[in-house]
Amino acid sequence: MGKTGGFLEYNRLDGPVKSEALRVKDFAEFHGQLPMKEQQKQAARCMDCGIPFCQAGVMIAGMASGCPLKNLVPEINDLVYRGQMAEAYRRLSMTHGLPEFTSRVCPALCEAACTCGVHDAPVSTKENEKAVIEYAFLHDLVKEEAPLNRTGKKVAVVGSGPSGLSAAQLLNRRGHQVTVYERKDRIGGLLRYGIPNMKLDKTLIDRRVQLMEEAGVRFVVNTDVGRDISASELEKEYDCVLLTCGASHPRDIQVPGRDAEGIFFAVDFLGSVTKRLLDSQFTDLPTDMAKGMDVVVIGGGDTGNDCVGTCIRLGAKSVTQLEMMPVPPDERLKSNPWPEWPKIKKTDYGQEEAIWKFGADPRVYQTTVKEFRKDEKGRVKEAVLVSLTPQRDEKTGRMAMVPVEGSERTISAQLVLIAAGFLGSEAYVTESFGVEVDARTNVKTLPGAHASSRPRIYAAGDMHRGQSLVVWAIAEGRNAAKEIDRALMGYTNL
Repeated sequence: MGKTGGFLEYNRLDGPVKSEALRVKDFAEFHGQLPMKEQQKQAARCMDCGIPFCQAGVMIAGMASGCPLKNLVPEINDLVYRGQMAEAYRRLSMTHGLPEFTSRVCPALCEAACTCGVHDAPVSTKENEKAVIEYAFLHDLVKEEAPLNRTGKKVAVVGSGPSGLSAAQLLNRRGHQVTVYERKDRIGGLLRYGIPNMKLDKTLIDRRVQLMEEAGVRFVVNTDVGRDISASELEKEYDCVLLTCGASHPRDIQVPGRDAEGIFFAVDFLGSVTKRLLDSQFTDLPTDMAKGMDVVVIGGGDTGNDCVGTCIRLGAKSVTQLEMMPVPPDERLKSNPWPEWPKIKKTDYGQEEAIWKFGADPRVYQTTVKEFRKDEKGRVKEAVLVSLTPQRDEKTGRMAMVPVEGSERTISAQLVLIAAGFLGSEAYVTESFGVEVDARTNVKTLPGAHASSRPRIYAAGDMHRGQSLVVWAIAEGRNAAKEIDRALMGYTNL
């Protein structure tokens, strides 16, 4: 696949990226694309490795290695190299229905498992995928045609995030009548209100939703299933219900002063910023939410990084990002060999922008909040931090991060964003449908299946597997659609 010896002839070259000074001025996407001839050279680096871990999508040492969708990566790269973009899109479409999203927000599990990456930079599969899907849209190749025949079966999908959209897409193509319910005012779920616009332009969601609507998918917004409409009502109206509500129960920080004003869950904050931007068609930059403030972000993951980049765009005075764990190594350790996911330090766009603006990495490792202090109006004004150290529990043998006595220090904070992850699904939904949940409150199913403990009720995405990646959510949605189709029809050709 690719050009024989291409990985020796061409070095990796990524698409152009706006400088920090330019990109922090707005919420526009800032990752550009290479000219097509240059992108073909990047695809030429795919090295016909024999065992393409890039498309394996297997779990190794508890971590995913390769694409969960099992995209035909070497074949697609070869077609891009040869300039056969229409055929590349056809191959990509065999396994993936929403590549415009993953080509922007996926951490590229395929690249982490790329054989070329063992001794050199991996093949730029993510940007190759972006080139393919944007070429397809530009040349009117992307279609969501209404099925010629309807099956007479009706399916409700609860939640319009990546899992719900991918399931609805396949079920509609099969001929079932699909209705997607969304509690927010716009379709997209996490894609819409959990990921900032500079990372994923929201017009891309609108573009895909319009195609799905034209093909017969019905979208219902501002409807919170379990509150505005009961589970029993859906069960009466539909042959099957698929729950794709996400792992939307955020992990809190229970310390003194938590009730102070100015402390928000990260996704709620990011969603509010995006809603203000969309409602005003990007004429209202909500600088009042962070301008001139000392911001503390609790959590070192992707959402925490998104908070850093967002607050810089809103004019924050300073940003401090707290990470409980020790700083990761710069390179793979011997205990973390390829093709495992590389557990190394990653400096993302938000941190890059903080370094540019404030002169230092915003991340403070092995640290958490011990207490919040309020001003006379009840607003947060300071955060008392404490250092952590790893310590092995004598009973369980597990390592835990414990506070270091006497390490407390106080920093100024007028805005605190909690990006500490999620605990699982929200109880009012699972209780409304009466489905069993596991210890992490995810909907309980048999291994590898999506059917819940209740007949005709299924689950997929983060609500099923726990907090994870967009690409896993899409894969879950597609697999759930196949299972539902088989249950409705006795077989599936999806």
